Amino acid sequence: MEITWLGHSCFRLRSEDLVVITDPFPASVGLRPDSRAATAVTVSNTHPHHSSWPDVAGEPKVFQNPGEYEYSGIAVRGVMTPLSAGEARENRNVAFCIEIENVNVCHLGDIAEPLTPREIDTLSPVDVLLAPVGGGCTLGVERVHQILQDLDAKVVIPMHYNIPNLTVELGSLDAFLRLTGVSDVQPQPRLALTASNLPQTTRVVVLAPQARPV
Repeated sequence: MEITWLGHSCFRLRSEDLVVITDPFPASVGLRPDSRAATAVTVSNTHPHHSSWPDVAGEPKVFQNPGEYEYSGIAVRGVMTPLSAGEARENRNVAFCIEIENVNVCHLGDIAEPLTPREIDTLSPVDVLLAPVGGGCTLGVERVHQILQDLDAKVVIPMHYNIPNLTVELGSLDAFLRLTGVSDVQPQPRLALTASNLPQTTRVVVLAPQARPV
């Protein structure tokens, strides 16, 4: 499986002709949406920056609710994460686990509160964690760091942080890298993974955003 970060919270997961897009963004975020067709799309929340699925080509199957699903060789598990105090239910966030080629990729979405032990058990085991690290409407980096420890992912890929051309105000990647003890970062355009080549201990991988500016 090949993982490509397009920018913001949007990834492309590809296995041969199978393509899953997570949290597609509109051009208003300052980046061009992916123009290639997708098999399926996951939408963690209804904010326009995460739910621009009508713009995704190929008539994909859209997953945006909690539950367990199977579609075209993809296993999808959606778990609603805790709401902040006073937050309306319609503003809920769903963390999605997407299993392709026996690799379980967990996209946390705009997680605003720590996961409960039951939610951790439901999402586990996690091979690859796509984690928001730039704050804003999501948890701070200390709590995100606790979640990655709780889920014990083999690979952690940061997302939802400040990058060039992005119009969304977010924090930088630096605080997360300091917290995880990562230095001398060499962002890579994509990551190829199989169930047999996953690292034995947690590894932070920084991907370079591949979406072009508007």
